[in-house]
Amino acid sequence: MQKIIKSSIALLFIFIIGVFFVSLNKNPNYDTKNLTGKEIINIKLENFENNEVFTNKDFSDNKYTLINFWASWCAPCRVEHPNLMELSKDQNIKILGINFKDRKANALKFLEDLGNPYDYLVKDVNGKQSVNFGIYGIPESILLNDKFVVIKKFIGPLKRNDLEDIKRIISVL
Repeated sequence: MQKIIKSSIALLFIFIIGVFFVSLNKNPNYDTKNLTGKEIINIKLENFENNEVFTNKDFSDNKYTLINFWASWCAPCRVEHPNLMELSKDQNIKILGINFKDRKANALKFLEDLGNPYDYLVKDVNGKQSVNFGIYGIPESILLNDKFVVIKKFIGPLKRNDLEDIKRIISVL
């Protein structure tokens, strides 16, 4: 009996050391850099105006699509909005706006006041769908090509240099 107890304690000790060893070697930072170059498939989001489902097929004819996660309560979203408005004038790209954890009335007021740069507008009321895109804060944007492959991910508000980078990428034919 004493041998079983000693063996159990030894195995438990080895297990605990093993767990600590594995945990210490893991990167604790959430990193979405590996998203670049991967295809985003099976997009299913709820349309902003109604409960219809928005899928990849709804924007499959685009050369480039910028997916932008935003909310009316997000101050940095206001900062990036003029850049989105400028980008929306470019014919080589379509912008998919995903309204994140927001009230519809507030989101509509935001777009009424600042303008609507979005070709498509969907909602993620509880934030669960955004996890599928590797989003952990807003604003964030993802640039896709016509095969739904992630070309580049932008964390935080789009700045002027990001806008120029996007324009450079989408102007290459």
